[in-house]
Amino acid sequence: MTRVLLLLFLSLSATTVTAQAVRKYSNEFLNIGVDAASLAMGNAVVASTNDVNSGYWNPAGLVNLEDNQLALMHASYFANIALYDYAGFAKPLDDRSTLGVSLIRFGVDDILNTTQLIDADGNIDYNRISLFSTADYAFTVSYARELPVQGLNIGANAKIIRRIIGDFASSWGFGIDFGIQYSSGNWNFGLMARDITTSVNTWAIDEEAFATIRDAVAGQNQELPETLEITIPKLQLGVSRNWEIHYDYTIKAEVDLLMRFTQTNDILSSASVSATPAAGFEFGYTGIVFLRAGVGNFQEIMQLDGSNRIGFQPNIGVGFQYKGIHIDYALTDIGDQSAAIYSNIFSLKLDWELFR
Repeated sequence: MTRVLLLLFLSLSATTVTAQAVRKYSNEFLNIGVDAASLAMGNAVVASTNDVNSGYWNPAGLVNLEDNQLALMHASYFANIALYDYAGFAKPLDDRSTLGVSLIRFGVDDILNTTQLIDADGNIDYNRISLFSTADYAFTVSYARELPVQGLNIGANAKIIRRIIGDFASSWGFGIDFGIQYSSGNWNFGLMARDITTSVNTWAIDEEAFATIRDAVAGQNQELPETLEITIPKLQLGVSRNWEIHYDYTIKAEVDLLMRFTQTNDILSSASVSATPAAGFEFGYTGIVFLRAGVGNFQEIMQLDGSNRIGFQPNIGVGFQYKGIHIDYALTDIGDQSAAIYSNIFSLKLDWELFR
């Protein structure tokens, strides 16, 4: 059973690389999101994001930084089997431009490789069990600039993607994102285009290592997977509004629409484009305490009886800010409304004035 599970895992990972074919789902770890505050709002932040985490959500928002910022986040998935980590740093270059860098890692460590558990004589030898890890990395450089038009900002990301599956396979990839934000009074509008040139991952497969997997179960994985993976563009549009009530209370609300240029099980779907909405809400008190909620990822999910139901991902969270220290928490997928398991997510953001 262990070998069958291992084969299934490697097969699913490897078959995401199809020669010169566009995949509906590839580099999916880059779609999880960063920053507990943003995740608590259902990822509906493309119009309102304005801190170091804008490098992920919409790089145009980086121009709102007044000083350097550092962000860290940690989350675990699937009962702590998979770990997801993020670090970001942004620095204003001048009054009109900002530079940012970030690193994301999503990985499963210490996976048991039992394909060699039984030796050539048919004996079980536990010393032949080895460990390996599978991990996805993304390193992103972001640049944002304020345009001469009042309230209009643009930004771009250049990202390098590294994916590793033990000694069996690894890949390098590259992609570009582009973002726009426009503000007028209390209204904010945003557009984020991910992988605008399509992101390409080129895989290298160790045929000798793959042979040990191929031969572990007869008739399985007889063909080597192909070596090119292409991620198609995605587009996210958003509009948000801010309210200030008697100076002590603030409210922020945003509605976004995420579009993919392929047919999926999103609630709005056609042969050429699919879309799913998201909405987020934040209530703040004296700029110190924040309560957040959001919902998104509306999908049509087929039941065992063949009928369909609408699945969605609800989120809630809380945040605290004091003298440049921002601590945020998000609880996502409450009640297991979608196909994934809920997660507890914590993030930390520091204004650079703390280090002076």
